[in-house]
Amino acid sequence: MRENKLLGIPIPQQTKNNILEQIKKYTDNPTGFFHIVSLNPENLVIAQDNQEFKKVIETAQIKIIDGVGVVIAARIHRKQIGERLPGIELMKELIQLASHGRLRVLLIGGKPNLAVRLAHCYQQTYPQAKFLGHYGIKNIKNPKEIEEKTIFSIVTEFEPHIVLAAFGSPEQELWLYRHRSLFKDCLCMGVGGAFDYLSGEIIRAPKFILKIGLEWFYRLIRQPWRWRRQMRLIKFIWLVLFSVILRKRSDRRI
Repeated sequence: MRENKLLGIPIPQQTKNNILEQIKKYTDNPTGFFHIVSLNPENLVIAQDNQEFKKVIETAQIKIIDGVGVVIAARIHRKQIGERLPGIELMKELIQLASHGRLRVLLIGGKPNLAVRLAHCYQQTYPQAKFLGHYGIKNIKNPKEIEEKTIFSIVTEFEPHIVLAAFGSPEQELWLYRHRSLFKDCLCMGVGGAFDYLSGEIIRAPKFILKIGLEWFYRLIRQPWRWRRQMRLIKFIWLVLFSVILRKRSDRRI
């Protein structure tokens, strides 16, 4: 019996409701570091060469299927796969959860002042919860000691239930994991460019494009400078097809 993995990474089989129930259970009784990571073609490719990042993904409490490419690849490999839940959609659910549970939410990262403005907007819309935004770190690949100390002071004073970091993958996940002892009893999630979309800084793709899973192409057209990142998608396709060939050869030998 084959393991339910894709390119060596465990693939979750949870539904959206399963995931939200698990999150609600944790926020009701937080114990230890709780990490949510996104599985998309880009992250799966990065994990092939970055063993630390691969460990972060494997040990995360929740892995969400964020990217239609992962769904298609899993089907090609005849793998059971859970419900697709884009990170930006889960972030919206977390904000709603914070409102209902009167939780404290810390938003860090993104463009200068964006987290502050977004937190202020959420505070107006969801007054039952508490929101705090902080720019945090200018260069996440080389954070300054004073930047990190400031964040950790905020965490100590604010005591957030939920931490949303918008530094981009894999840096945001690695940074959260490396400092997991300081985020004890926090639900942490890297949200990439979600702040841009939720604040209206960048317009998200129309619903029909989202439905057919071509948001990445829409973003590439609007942001052509992203073409270098999309090279990982080509590598992902090659890795998936190559692993199919290896599987078929293995089946013939049995």
